Amino acid sequence: MRFYSLVFWLLCLSLLAAPRPGHAQTPAPRPVATVSKDSVRALGLSNETGQLKRLDSLRRQNTTQVAQLQLELQTLKNVPNRARERELLTQLQALRIVDSMRRVRARVYIDSLRQFAKGYPVVAHADTLFYVYTRFGPFRPQERAALTASKILDLEKQAFFRPDSLSLVPSEQTVDLMYADRVLQSVSDNDALWQHVSKDSLARQHRHAIIRAVTAYQQANSVKTYLRQAALTLLVLLVFYFVIRYVNKLFGWVRGKLVARKGTWFTGMKMGTYEFFNADWQLNAVLLLLTLLQWTVILLTVYLVLPIVFSIFPGTQGIADMLVGFVLNPLRKILHSIWNYLPNLFTIVVIVMVFRYLLKFIYSLKEGVRQGTLTIDGFYPDWANPTYQIVRVLVFAFALVVIFPYLPGSDSPIFQGVSVFLGFLLTFGSAGSLSNIVAGLVLTYMRAFKLGDRVKIGDVTGDIIERSLLVTRVRTIKNEEITIPNSSVMSSHTTNYSTAAPTRGLILHTTVTIGYDVPWKQVHALLLAAAAQVEELLPDPAPFVLQTSLDDFYVSYQLNAYTRAAGAQAGIYSRIHQHIQDNFNEAGLEIMSPHYRANRDGNMVTIPASYLPADYVIPSFRVEQPPTNGQPTNDPATH
Repeated sequence: MRFYSLVFWLLCLSLLAAPRPGHAQTPAPRPVATVSKDSVRALGLSNETGQLKRLDSLRRQNTTQVAQLQLELQTLKNVPNRARERELLTQLQALRIVDSMRRVRARVYIDSLRQFAKGYPVVAHADTLFYVYTRFGPFRPQERAALTASKILDLEKQAFFRPDSLSLVPSEQTVDLMYADRVLQSVSDNDALWQHVSKDSLARQHRHAIIRAVTAYQQANSVKTYLRQAALTLLVLLVFYFVIRYVNKLFGWVRGKLVARKGTWFTGMKMGTYEFFNADWQLNAVLLLLTLLQWTVILLTVYLVLPIVFSIFPGTQGIADMLVGFVLNPLRKILHSIWNYLPNLFTIVVIVMVFRYLLKFIYSLKEGVRQGTLTIDGFYPDWANPTYQIVRVLVFAFALVVIFPYLPGSDSPIFQGVSVFLGFLLTFGSAGSLSNIVAGLVLTYMRAFKLGDRVKIGDVTGDIIERSLLVTRVRTIKNEEITIPNSSVMSSHTTNYSTAAPTRGLILHTTVTIGYDVPWKQVHALLLAAAAQVEELLPDPAPFVLQTSLDDFYVSYQLNAYTRAAGAQAGIYSRIHQHIQDNFNEAGLEIMSPHYRANRDGNMVTIPASYLPADYVIPSFRVEQPPTNGQPTNDPATH
């Protein structure tokens, strides 16, 4: 009964003294912002390992009690006392149970610290050998790590270092790593708990790491190693010398070949009669590029040789790594970025393929409408191409909107700022262009004209040779190409001569003025005969003549005739005028616009002869002699 009561009270004592799991998982308080990173780690580990110190204190107390009980058991062998011996054994067993439970509690607490606590490395020549997580006695973890590292550096200076002399010496609480009579490190139970191994196993691991580091350092700094490194350096430099020498010879040989081919390979560059480069300039430019290539190869060779030379010596290994890193790190970042971007790239490829086949489908519809195989009510075939271009722009814009989030850097503020700036420039810099584009769209669907039509836009007359969203180009009959902005076309009136010419015919008209003394029927006949002699004028509908005005001295006769050759107006007008001249000359009629002065007593009237009476006599001029002495004369000879 006494045994169970003793075990019960010891268990209660161990539970009260042991750390609570809830407290073990409480994170360290937030450090002040001005504390450095190492200070924060030291503060966190120092606070949290306080619980481990209390556990270690209990362990030492239990160890002391166990030692006392074992000593008392030894004394009972001389004076036998069975009752007291059983009591001591019971107490000893209870202490061992409590110590086992303490170990379990300590392991659980260390595992809870492992998620945020980090150890301090023991570093020798930039090589981390192992880490220290807990404090031992008055030494904090970082102090233990620094002290062990300094002892290892001192050990490396031993000229006759013997690995067998680095031994493990177990003590009551630790396993010490000793070289000769000097302790390099002490491995405690808490150190072993952090690594989930025993003290002896952890001590052997540290011993192996120290031996490896010291041996490697001494081998790297031995005379034999220095001689081998010097020989390798000379070999590398010798290879470098021959490489540079033969590179110069190669480029010199190429330079000689180029100079020898001056007349065949280098003949100058001409465009028409203008010579951009003569043979000498062309050769000098090629030789300059060859020199730049030569120096590039030399500098690249030097850059490759330097890391090799620096990597031979351990002291300059960092420089070699830095030089190689200047090239490999950017390449590694680029390749890593490309690898990470591959999913987005595949997404963009899929989007592009979808929109590509969508555009092909729209293009097939456009071709069907343009060729007339697909008919849509109210949609003209000449609308197919411009409508396709508009839909194509919209599809591209929508595709860009879909692809934009997958572009690299699309979510960066710089990328977005540049996009806004470009949009601002496009909006305010293309105001005039936008008005022309809108006018071009309106003209397209107004169907005011099409390619090949003879039109008159403002004061410009000619054939439409190009029509785009921005401008309309017209070729005049003098082969002058005139570019008119679509906004100007919209703001002026347009006359289309070709719209009705193929069906109803275009009416060409010209006007002549003939005096009142010529019968109008004769003039009509002569004008119609002239129209009939021109092949481009249609006989049906028949030409006709209009008397457009009765002026003071003449009559205006307008000849009108139909034609389907709207683009040949200049030639048709010329031939009409030729035949009019011929017909009137053959009829003995002068084409003029007469003007008269009022001398009606001696001139024939301008009424045609067919309208005059048969006894009409052209009157003569009447001239009277001035009176003599105030008396008029009646001499008939004066009349």
